[in-house]
Amino acid sequence: MSAEAEARKPQQGTIGFNLAAIMLVLALLGVGAAYLLDAAGRAARTQAHRLDTETTLTRTLGGRDLQIPLSWFRYEEQRVEGFAKQIDLRFELPLGVAGKREAVEVTLLPRSRARPSAALLDGVYLHQFLPEQVSGPPGLVGKPLNPDEGYAGETVWYDPLSADPFVAKCSKPVAATGAGQCLRTVYLGPGIAAIYAFPEAALTHWRDFDGLLTARLGQIGAL
Repeated sequence: MSAEAEARKPQQGTIGFNLAAIMLVLALLGVGAAYLLDAAGRAARTQAHRLDTETTLTRTLGGRDLQIPLSWFRYEEQRVEGFAKQIDLRFELPLGVAGKREAVEVTLLPRSRARPSAALLDGVYLHQFLPEQVSGPPGLVGKPLNPDEGYAGETVWYDPLSADPFVAKCSKPVAATGAGQCLRTVYLGPGIAAIYAFPEAALTHWRDFDGLLTARLGQIGAL
C-alpha cells in the first residue's frame, strides 16, 4: 500500500465517524421535536384544572360519570372508581376580603336528596323570619330566623330582586374567635345537586360565588 493511501485511511475514518455523529444528533433532535409537538398537543387538549396532567377518577353519581382530579376530594376514602351516593370536594377560591382565598366545601348528591335554597326561601324560611333585618353585604337582605323553631343564631341572606335568588343560611360562630358558616344548596345538571359550605365572609362576593363554583364543576361533567 502506498504512503498516500495510508495517509487517506485515517482521514476517511474520521469523516465516517463525523457523519455518524451528525446523523445521531439529527435523530435525537427529531425525537425531541416529536416529543415537544406531542406534549403541546396534549396541553392544548387538557382542561384548565388538569394542566399538570393530574390523575382523575371516574365516579358515577345521579346517572352521570364525573371525571374528578384526585386533589379535589375532601376525603381520601372517596378516591376510588365507581358508583357513589355522595361525593365530597373542597376548593380554595378568591372569595374573601381583598381576594383572599377561602375554603368552600362541596357535597354532590342526587337531586332526590336535596332541596334548593331558593325553594326553601318561600317554602320554609319566609315563615320563620323575625321582624328585624340584619345589615350585611350590599345587594343581600339578611333576616334572622325564629330560634323557637330550631333556628337559634341563624340568618338567611337572599337577593330580593331575582326570580331565582341567591340564598344562603348562615350560623353564628361557635367560638368567639371563629367565623360564621353558611350553607347553600343548588341544582346542577340533570340528576345532581350540590351543597356548598363556606365562611360567611364569602358572602361579600355573592354575585361571583355561583360562577366560580360552576366553572369548576362544569369541568368534571356535573352540569
